[in-house]
Amino acid sequence: MTDSIRDRIHKYIYGIIKEKKCYPVAINGTKDHVHILFGFSPTISISDLVRDIKRSSAMFINNEIQSYLKFSWQEGFGAFTVGYRELDQVFKYIINQREHHKEKNFRDEYLKILTDNGVDYENDYLFEFNDEV
Repeated sequence: MTDSIRDRIHKYIYGIIKEKKCYPVAINGTKDHVHILFGFSPTISISDLVRDIKRSSAMFINNEIQSYLKFSWQEGFGAFTVGYRELDQVFKYIINQREHHKEKNFRDEYLKILTDNGVDYENDYLFEFNDEV
C-alpha cells in the first residue's frame, strides 16, 4: 500500500470515528494492520464502532484502488484501554509504526502486547497473521 492511499485511508477512518461521536487522537499502520487511539463515546459499543470502521473503510479502499482483487479486513480485532499516564507513550508508539515494523512483524507485536498486559490467549483463537517483517 502506498503512502498516498494509506494517508487517505487514515483520514477516512478519522472521519468515521468523529461521525460516531468519538475522539480520534492517532491513526497509523502498515500494510497489514492499523492502530487507532481514540477517546471513546458511551453511545456506541467497541464492536459496533470497529464494524463500522471496517465496513466503510473497505468500501472506500475498493473504490479508490479499483482492482480485480477486493480488499477486506480480517475478522476480529484487538482493543485495549489506555490510562491517562500511558497516553503519550501509546501516541508515540502509533505514530512510529512504520519504523517499528521494520524490525518486528505484526504477530510478534500483537503477542507482546497481549503478554505485556497479562492477557491470556489460545493460539487457536487468534486471527491469521502475515509473518513478513
